[in-house]
Amino acid sequence: MKRWLPWVIVAVFAAWVVGSLRVPPEKNWAYDQFGRLPVVANGRTQPFDSLARNTLLQLREKQTANLEPWKDWNEKPRIISATEWLLGVMIKPELADTWPVFRIDNPDLKGLLDLPADPDKAKHLDGKHYSWQQIQPKLSDLERETVRAGKIDNSKRGPYDQALIKLWNNQTIYNRLKYTLGPAGSGDLDARMTAYLTKVEAGRNAFMARREGKDFDSAALGWFSDQFETPLIVPVEKDAAHPQWARVAESVIPAANSGATPGFALQAYNRISKAFLNDNPAEFNAAVADYQNQLAGKFDRELKKSAQEQYFNHIEPFYKAMILFLGALLFVLAYWFKPKQWEWMRVTAVGLVGLALVVHTAGLIFRMYLEGRPPVTNLYSSAIFIGWGATVLGLILERFWRNSIGAMVSSIIGFTTLIIAHHLALTGDTMEMMRAVLDTNFWLATHVVVVTLGYASTFVAGILAVIFIVQGLFTRALTPELAKSLNRMIYGIICFATLFSFVGTVLGGIWADQSWGRFWGWDPKENGALIIVLWNALVLHARWGGLVRERGLANMAIVGNIVTSWSWFGVNMLGIGLHSYGFTSAAFTWLMTFVTSQIILVVLGCLPKTMWLSFREPAAQESQGGRSSAGKPATAAT
Repeated sequence: MKRWLPWVIVAVFAAWVVGSLRVPPEKNWAYDQFGRLPVVANGRTQPFDSLARNTLLQLREKQTANLEPWKDWNEKPRIISATEWLLGVMIKPELADTWPVFRIDNPDLKGLLDLPADPDKAKHLDGKHYSWQQIQPKLSDLERETVRAGKIDNSKRGPYDQALIKLWNNQTIYNRLKYTLGPAGSGDLDARMTAYLTKVEAGRNAFMARREGKDFDSAALGWFSDQFETPLIVPVEKDAAHPQWARVAESVIPAANSGATPGFALQAYNRISKAFLNDNPAEFNAAVADYQNQLAGKFDRELKKSAQEQYFNHIEPFYKAMILFLGALLFVLAYWFKPKQWEWMRVTAVGLVGLALVVHTAGLIFRMYLEGRPPVTNLYSSAIFIGWGATVLGLILERFWRNSIGAMVSSIIGFTTLIIAHHLALTGDTMEMMRAVLDTNFWLATHVVVVTLGYASTFVAGILAVIFIVQGLFTRALTPELAKSLNRMIYGIICFATLFSFVGTVLGGIWADQSWGRFWGWDPKENGALIIVLWNALVLHARWGGLVRERGLANMAIVGNIVTSWSWFGVNMLGIGLHSYGFTSAAFTWLMTFVTSQIILVVLGCLPKTMWLSFREPAAQESQGGRSSAGKPATAAT
């Protein structure tokens, strides 16, 4: 039974993965069909589904909207999809303003806005999520404090200032989404067009007045500016080979000036909005289908890409891989309790890691196909790729040393990096448009990928070292044979890391020479990459010269975790240099926590051998004849 049990367990998880690939049919409203419609936002074509999910992630850190978050765990909450939420924002803004989608955790910010800080079921509050209707009365205070916080240097902002800026940015994004459909969102395009154009004209006059230094209507200017910050939803048939997209204001104003009627896209959105407002799913579904048919032909590429990205969002490969890594980790930990009797658990863990790698790889390839780019383009994708590379290395280790160490490394790093990627996704679109210096597939496929493999392998060596110290210090599991095996693993992986980090750094210099006209500029990111190379080289020389042995090598490998984490994340937090993309101050606390934990492990690793449980001699056991384990008579204490 134990022989087949691992494969039964893996098969069950595989069935779960395969079962989730099917998209369930829609019973009433065709929200999925609407979610497939193309829109241009953040500089790229994407489905409404992605726009909705990414926005909700920023606002409430989830891809769904819970309209009743105050309910207890045993009550059924009212949860709607991201696409349904977005439709509500664009078409029924008065209703959407009552939905608690803004997550606010900072107590001082809650005090500024007079928001209840504690859950109150009677008032439908969970103490964390609030609606725009609750925030709006104190909007002037929020703006005043945000302006103050914006004048503070980024590195000196406290949690309150960071929360202020985050909420202000979130409410700006939210309110601009309301203008996405323009007058078509009312469901009565013809009747609203005149009033819309009047507001456009007032906003244009305010803009020109400010430009000339005259008094102007700030409210009209603010409304006018927001019209040109919305997603682009109107297809423009200027060039059949390269169709363009425009915002509603950009398409309506020229049409009004020339006396033309609004294009087919606005007419379609008007019909969709009218059906949604009238609670008519049949008319809504028909309007969405008609608009898709109208786009077919000249906009086939956009329709296809949007449908594929929506399907990618549906299957959530990286979330499923994270669950599989967690399952593998639990089986490895259980195996360590009784390694001789529970070998089947180790086999199960390896099988789950293998399945996670398949899912992870599929997601990575699918994402590369959607972007048309190599695997690493930003911090989010670097976390995904580091987890993938570490998983491959861990399985290679497990293939040669079948002792669960490789499976443990794969599951820990795979799970951790996907958690990091999830939190990085909270900052916005993860398939954002490439910056000019990154807009080259050749160097993304060489320098960035190679140096990221150097990151991954250095982390693998560090996790192996953590296992060495934890097992040696707190258990008797670190036998001489296991210690030698771990030492060989650490040494081999560091060799691999040195090669890839060095080659990746050199390739980066060549790229910099072509992009910026200099091979090396002592940029913080460049310095970080160089420090990884130098540290790995120092570790190898220390081992070759006999300066460190097993414990010393493990301690130095853990320091490599600190060096790599600072090169990967820390330099971005400085907010300076040519490589300061993807700045995220929210990660600073987690980075410092990780660094502190590694320092503690190094200190523990330096403790004398007499304090290591695995290195202690077993206590002498007296025989039944009153003799010690050495065979000598036991003597009474004097």
